[in-house]
Amino acid sequence: MPEVNFTIGHKDYVLACQPGEERLLEKAATLLNGEAQQILEQAGRMPEQRLLLLAGLMLADRLTALEDRAASAERELNRLKANPPRQEVPVIPTEIIETLAELAARAESLADRAEEVLQDG
Repeated sequence: MPEVNFTIGHKDYVLACQPGEERLLEKAATLLNGEAQQILEQAGRMPEQRLLLLAGLMLADRLTALEDRAASAERELNRLKANPPRQEVPVIPTEIIETLAELAARAESLADRAEEVLQDG
């Protein structure tokens, strides 16, 4: 069984874990140590148990805030899925389309006549 060495606050630890879980344990220890270091910077040296308790509580507080944000985002996503925002697409009236087609046909006819005049010219 692999062992992972890490430091939290001012104490070194060694924990065994399942094969393949080393990185997860190291990442968790790094997070806990980050919180512990913040506490030590603000409060100075303190007993190991108190430091671990406070660091764990700070992480739990962050986790709770993230869970609340995730739940809020999920509610918003479900709301948008149930009532998608309406997109208004402009519709060109049929009369304008017909008029533009007619103008295009006239322009082509004029271009054809101008071409004939230039060739005969």
